[in-house]
Amino acid sequence: MIKLSRKKWIVITTLASVLALFPIVVTAFELISTEKDSVIFLENYPTSVTILILLYYVFLVLLGIYWFVRQLIAFFSLKNEKEKNELLHLKSQVSPHFFFNMLNNLYGLVEKDSKKAKELILKLSDMMRYSIYEGEKESVSLEEEIDFLENYIELHKMRYHKKINVKLNSQIDENYKIMPLLFIILLENSFKHGVENLRENAFVTIDVLASEDKIRFRIENNFDNSDFSDKKEHTGIGLKNLRRRLELGYKNKYDLSFSTTENIYKVELTLNKI
Repeated sequence: MIKLSRKKWIVITTLASVLALFPIVVTAFELISTEKDSVIFLENYPTSVTILILLYYVFLVLLGIYWFVRQLIAFFSLKNEKEKNELLHLKSQVSPHFFFNMLNNLYGLVEKDSKKAKELILKLSDMMRYSIYEGEKESVSLEEEIDFLENYIELHKMRYHKKINVKLNSQIDENYKIMPLLFIILLENSFKHGVENLRENAFVTIDVLASEDKIRFRIENNFDNSDFSDKKEHTGIGLKNLRRRLELGYKNKYDLSFSTTENIYKVELTLNKI
């Protein structure tokens, strides 16, 4: 709500009290001056005076309604502003976490394979540019977001010394808009808890399907049973970030589910068009 100084609040409260007591003062004056047991408010006043006083009260009512509406607008504007600021803060948390991990990997690669390190740096630069400039927007095209995921996958393929099977299948509408940097959290989670801990036969499969009114994102990966923590998988910082952003950006227009079958971990995210 609109913040006022203590002095202004005292003035407004005093003025409101005086205005509220005005009919009581007028009635008391009439009782005292006429010495009657009861009086009718404005009974003996000229019609012109009565009309002016009634107009005065109509003005007060309209003024009160105006003030209430202004406070209501200010309240919801402040709420929306807080939500926008929180969304920006949550988005800003996604990139440093990812880029910190990538820079650590690059550090060890510079001396071993400088050519490969340069390629990684260029690709990482493109991803940083997208994360900074596109990540601040309320929405981006689904095609751009998928390109970002593909760059992430290529980066990981370049730095691994083992064979991994990563497939990204998409059927999308090029004009479809989506909140940026949502899917990267789930993709990074699959690499971190799946590919990273497997010496061989690691895979990640991503399916993105966009229809007229919703988009379905499904990702599954295999993992090492001996190193799997269900609680850790479902309550990590990245997933908490994702859930909060979905609550703010999509409210009741999304569905996020997790499932585990033997050594296969699957996540499905459905977003209704907003």
